[in-house]
Amino acid sequence: MPTKYFDHENGKIAYDDTGEGPLVICVPSLGDVRGEYRFLIPQLAAAGYRVVSMDPRGHGETSVEWNDYSVAGVGKDMIALIRELDAGPAVIIGTSMAAGAAVWATAEAPDLVRGMIMVGPFVRGDGNWLLGSIFSLMFARPWGPSMWMKYYASLYPSRKPADFAEYSEELLKNLKERGRLESVVYMLRASKRASEVRISKVNKPTLVLMGSKDPDFKNPETEAKWIAENLKGTYKLIENAGHYPHAEMPEVTGPLMLSFIQSLPELRQERQWQQEPA
Repeated sequence: MPTKYFDHENGKIAYDDTGEGPLVICVPSLGDVRGEYRFLIPQLAAAGYRVVSMDPRGHGETSVEWNDYSVAGVGKDMIALIRELDAGPAVIIGTSMAAGAAVWATAEAPDLVRGMIMVGPFVRGDGNWLLGSIFSLMFARPWGPSMWMKYYASLYPSRKPADFAEYSEELLKNLKERGRLESVVYMLRASKRASEVRISKVNKPTLVLMGSKDPDFKNPETEAKWIAENLKGTYKLIENAGHYPHAEMPEVTGPLMLSFIQSLPELRQERQWQQEPA
């Protein structure tokens, strides 16, 4: 499927567009690209949804050299994409930092969002200058891309997808491009405060999905529960999964996402209306 682009602020956002029906926006974790959702998209499209997956700022085929790599910056891109498609409101699925960006986008443009699915979400915390300095050194060139891929492999603790070697090779190639790895580091260092302070402003159905073995969290279930409670949503723990349960265990995660989306009141009403005889 050919990549599509739209101009936004001082750059271009890359995305792909699959299926027909109510809109679902998928945004991957920092350090990954929209192919992260390669196992989920067919499930959603087959169920009757239009699925649009977007490369975050500086990642994949989206341009580099943005002024803001924070949750607010990525949240602005989500809003701009929904408006560009003129097909909202949308369900937003965001992984890791993109989940925090989804909170920002939903708080800022609630009319464009039906609900959120947050996977391994990072939605709170200020930037840590010491940790940021460590990241900058760890992922500096020329060794940085390879170091990131070693870390990336650890995010799949139980089983890796059958295409993991090929996918990782392409991701490594992308990270070696000018500005890509630097974008990852900028996002790693960025504060999540902008999403944390907006949590209380969000009033949309929310599902939090967390792998029970997600190495990015000291206690994955505790974090998932806190986020779900503060967003008045629900959470599900994916047993033995890591940071990418939708890629590690799509046969478990996909049905959970579909069940949540299909439960949204507005979508139930739309489907009933579409099924009524003329």
